[in-house]
Order: sequence, then C-alpha cells, then structure tokens
Amino acid sequence: MNIHVVQRGESLWQIAQRYGVPIQQLVEVNDLPSPDQLLVGQAIIVPTEHNHIVQPGESVWNIAQQYGLTIDALLVENQLDDPNVIQPGQVLRVPVSQHVVQSGETLWRISRSYSVPFQTLANMNRLTNPSLIRPGQRLIVPRRVRPVIDVNGYIINVAERGQQILRNVSSFLTYISPFSYEVGADGTLMPFDTAAIAAVAQEVNVSPLMVITNIREGSFSSDLARELLHNEEAKEQLITKIIEVMQREGFTGLNIDFEYVYPEDREHYNQFLRRVVDRLHPLGFSVSTAVAPKLSAEQQGLLYKAHDYKAHGEIVDFVVIMTYEWGYSGGPPMAVAPLSEVRKVIQYALTEMPSEKIMMGMPLYGYDWTLPYDPSRRAPALSPQMAIERAYQYQVEIKFDEKAKSPYYNYRDDQGREHVVWYEDARSVQAKYDLVKELNLRGVSYWVLGNAFSQNWYVLQDNFQIQTY
Repeated sequence: MNIHVVQRGESLWQIAQRYGVPIQQLVEVNDLPSPDQLLVGQAIIVPTEHNHIVQPGESVWNIAQQYGLTIDALLVENQLDDPNVIQPGQVLRVPVSQHVVQSGETLWRISRSYSVPFQTLANMNRLTNPSLIRPGQRLIVPRRVRPVIDVNGYIINVAERGQQILRNVSSFLTYISPFSYEVGADGTLMPFDTAAIAAVAQEVNVSPLMVITNIREGSFSSDLARELLHNEEAKEQLITKIIEVMQREGFTGLNIDFEYVYPEDREHYNQFLRRVVDRLHPLGFSVSTAVAPKLSAEQQGLLYKAHDYKAHGEIVDFVVIMTYEWGYSGGPPMAVAPLSEVRKVIQYALTEMPSEKIMMGMPLYGYDWTLPYDPSRRAPALSPQMAIERAYQYQVEIKFDEKAKSPYYNYRDDQGREHVVWYEDARSVQAKYDLVKELNLRGVSYWVLGNAFSQNWYVLQDNFQIQTY
C-alpha cells in the first residue's frame, strides 16, 4: 500500500498510470466523491497487492521461491491447508507490495526503507545490475510481517442499521461493544435490547462485549457512581444481573466505562473491579475498562483522578485508553487525536501497565468549527467521508499538521462564515498504527462504528492481522 498526496494539477488518471493500478480500484478504495476532480493535499490510498496466476507445472514451493517467501507465508495468505492442491489458472495472493522507483532512489535505499536485504530485493526483481533502476520502474517488495492485534469497536445503533454495520466491518474486529447498559444506584440495569446484535456478532465470529456505564439522564453521573460504589448489596446485585444478561445474550466479556468518578471514590472503584473479576473470571468472561487519557498519576481533574492506571493494569484483562477528544465539540479547534498527545498518554500508560493490556483509542470522526471560535457554540461532528465531501463542495486545499499528524482545511460557507475542519485520513491513521507497532500494544478501539471511513479499514488490514477468539 502507498499513500499518495495529490499535487497541484494531478489527475486520478495520472496517479493510476504512475502506480500501474486501475482507476476504478482507486475510486473504490478511497470512496472518492468525484473521480474527475481531486483536491490538492488529499491523501489517496494506492493498493499495491500482487497476485500470481498459477502456471502448469508450478508448485507452492517454487512460487514461494520466486517471490522470496516461505511456503507458510504463501499458505497463510491464501488460507490453503494443503500445499499440494493448487491448479493451473488459480489466482494466489502474494504477500508482497510494489514500489515505484522515484528520481534519485537507489536499490540500497529502497531495501533500507522496507527492511528487506538488498540481495533479496535484487533477486526477487531479477535485477542483473542492481545499480540500473530507473524512475517509474515498479519493484516487487516483500510485505512486512503484519503483527496480530485485538480490535474493538463501540457501536451505538444496535437495531437493523447497527447490525448491518457490524456485518460490513466484521472481518476487521475482534470485539463489538454495544453502548451501553446504564447501571442503577440500586444495582439494577436499564433495559437495552442487545440480543440481535449479539447474535450477529456470534454469526460473524466477533466477540460481543457487554458495556456498562454510570450514565444517568444522558450524562455520566459522579453521584450515581458514588451511590453504587458505597452500597455493598447493590454491587453484588449488579454483578449477579450482569452475569445473567451475559449468559442470556451470549456476551464473552464485560467492558466497564465509569467516567467522572469522584477522586475520593478511586479505591472504591478499584475494589469494585476486583470483585467483578473474581466473579466473572471463573465463568470464563473477560473484564476490561475504559479510562480517560492521562499524562501522569497526579493529573488533576474529575475526569482523570479516579482512573488508577496501575490498578486497572493489574486487575482487568485489558484497558481501553480513550485517546481522543483533544479537539471536541465544545472546545477550540484542533485535531481530535493529535499524535503528539496520544504518544504522551501511551508512554505514561506503559509505566503503569504492560503493553499487552493497552488498547489505544481511535476516533472515526472529526469536527467542523465555525470561526471565530465561540465556546457557547457547539461544533458538529462529521465522519471522515463527510469531511472530504465537504472539502469537495467548497473546493479547498487539504493541509496536514505534521506535529498532530492530522489533516485539516478551511472554507467559507454560503453565509460567508469561516470554518475549520479537523478530521482523520489515511495518513493520520497510519501514523497511529505505526505507534501501536512501535510500542507493541495489544490493539486499538474505535469510537464509534457507523461513520463512513473506507480508507481506515484498508490501512488497518495492510498493517495488521486481526485476532479472533
């Protein structure tokens, strides 16, 4: 996979010709609103997968040799159980990419950038004189080993539309987390019909997680959390009710998202988590939590203080760190998940819990702020696809903040008002996935499924293999 940033005067036809891919493939992968018109600064994913058509007399062994691969790599990529059963004309997906040589590049530099031995690259491309490569030449490059990660997706809509969303993205998920069962201070659960979406999850081999929250009348309630956490009988009743629902609906684990817990209730919350784990683990259920993005153990603020990273890392199976909402609806314009800040949070988390327990939050949305910024005026959220369509509508140039690793643009609406839009694109999610790989994290967790963003799923699949349970 390549990510191409559109330059002034470029057309989709030129990009397709440069990389040797069909125009229609570029349109479909990027969900382009107008194939005849591109925006300067727009990120375009260019697929570089390679297929091999089996010739008479070929075996898996000599095909693997041809591309410098192991037999196992070829078998896994094509889900083949028997290496002896291939037929002439059969199309095999080869786990390699293509690199288009740029002016000034050498084979040595290309081999370094892909972490592939120089001689392997020369042999794969049958280069008798490796110094004689030319701009525009396409080289076959072995795909990097894709690490295996867990992927969670929160979903709000559990009716028919939500079920279809799940079906559409099921191959990219380990867990699906319907949001949410609201707890009562007396240990009850508010009604939430998750039976249908839990059934779809099991059908498509995705593990459904039951999510509980301390939401009361539409908002997270500190008082509700306090009333529950200080009531021993209510906590026991709640856990019993949770087990009943999980067993009935087919949930495989519990995700606890208690927010704005009073700082003085921090240890009460930790004790509640221990009690939940003690009851659920013997029944085979996992337990996870969602926590605010902290920079230190001493971080002040109601959102942060009761979330004890060290305790959560010791008690539960994994922790979703909500690394988003730096740019938010009521706040000043900025990236929703600037990489510079996300990195700081994860690096602090790694001092308190092991990397294999960290699920890094990923936003599937952006915001459109009217300028000048007015704190009393809420910025509407929009999907990455809506963001790019709006940029097309107003024919603006896409900019990219290198520190935040996030795209943004400005436009003037039909009433003459100035706007700025921050959103996610292929470059921004690639930067976040690079961080996951660099720090060897357990995986990622999306908020929230249902926002159109076709580029994300292609980038995710290019970087990782998705764990299933």
